[in-house]
Amino acid sequence: MSIDDQKQQRHRERQKRLKTQVDQAVAAATDEKGLLLVITGNGKGKSTSGFGTVARAVGHGLRAGVVQFIKGGWDCGERNLLQQHGVQFAVMATGFTWDTQDKQADIAAAELVWQQAEVFLADSTIDLVLLDELTYMLSYHYLPLERVEQALQNRPLSQHVVITGRACHRRLIELADTVSEVQNIKHAFDNGIKAQRGLDW
Repeated sequence: MSIDDQKQQRHRERQKRLKTQVDQAVAAATDEKGLLLVITGNGKGKSTSGFGTVARAVGHGLRAGVVQFIKGGWDCGERNLLQQHGVQFAVMATGFTWDTQDKQADIAAAELVWQQAEVFLADSTIDLVLLDELTYMLSYHYLPLERVEQALQNRPLSQHVVITGRACHRRLIELADTVSEVQNIKHAFDNGIKAQRGLDW
């Protein structure tokens, strides 16, 4: 047997062992329930990932609702697309805190949009809820943590929820089924490149 044949045989044996392990893991994963996903960290792409999950769900015929915290009144490519496919949106629409510079107004806006989030989280006909940038509402103390936890824990059993934003509170991380952290390696904005339509918003 040639050296190349030996390498190929070892490769097949490794892949066969790997397939056996994967097949066993897939067979063992029999539970089905609504999942809580957290996408946090300092890197770019958390909201993009959350909206990708919404698009995937809608592509499979599921019903979704999106709550956007921290967002302003500017154009939003994801909203433009997904509303055409029946996705309901609730938008805080105040912009960043350095834009408003009015904490009480921000708290009032957070309360209003959270009320809509609670409606989504209680609706068994909504299969997936995206709580985009929710983490800031807790770190800024705009919403009480206990109220958020209660709504998440009491949601319909089959409903999925995706939470995005930096510095997610540890109690939501503990509550979550899946947690991903997006790291910042480089960012174009740090080199003076402005946010661009269709890529950044």
